[in-house]
Amino acid sequence: MPRGRYSLHDPHDRTRLAEERFQCAPGPSGWRYSAQLSTASGDPYGAVDLTVDRLWRPIRLELQARGWQVRGAALNGVTWVRTDAGGMHAREGNAHAPAFSGNSPAFLVTTARLLGLTPSAPSGRIRLVAFTEPVLAPRTVDQDWTLLNSRSHPTDSGPLIVREYRVTDLSTGESGSVHLSGDVVLAAPGVELEELESPPSTLTETGSEEGPAADGDDPR
Repeated sequence: MPRGRYSLHDPHDRTRLAEERFQCAPGPSGWRYSAQLSTASGDPYGAVDLTVDRLWRPIRLELQARGWQVRGAALNGVTWVRTDAGGMHAREGNAHAPAFSGNSPAFLVTTARLLGLTPSAPSGRIRLVAFTEPVLAPRTVDQDWTLLNSRSHPTDSGPLIVREYRVTDLSTGESGSVHLSGDVVLAAPGVELEELESPPSTLTETGSEEGPAADGDDPR
């Protein structure tokens, strides 16, 4: 079960925004990620709790940030409820998209695995509902992902497979590189892995450690 700490910063001017202390683990029916967030000064301000099925579709999402909360899941696309701390301004939303996105590195892991890119099929496009901080406002984003390479690096605990992706926002043309190993983001725009207490979990392309998806299932 990987545990560690990410630092989140503005990808343009490198302003430090937050720290995200996380743990994640695969299981028989999918994968779960949970994290607590704090500001650059150390004050707590949010949390992430994401569970996906073995096809990497979100079956439960809970986000908290500065008094706002989002709960969502894959239902008729994706469905969510966003509300303030007092519950006075609850709003439900739905979009024809297979998954969610946001500032947390967890969403990079789940999107990459949901697409399941391979050297023989290295590119794919996906529509996501992203929740932007500080008020977790939802917006629809379209991204293009390309698997650039997959390399094995020797470590004391065995070979570490690192995959590099190019991710492009199709509305702005802005792109960046994402480096993943198992269920851990090693580096990405606005993300740095500061601590890791145990190696990343070994995962299949279309599910957890329990094996591949059934023929004919297409999460996109």
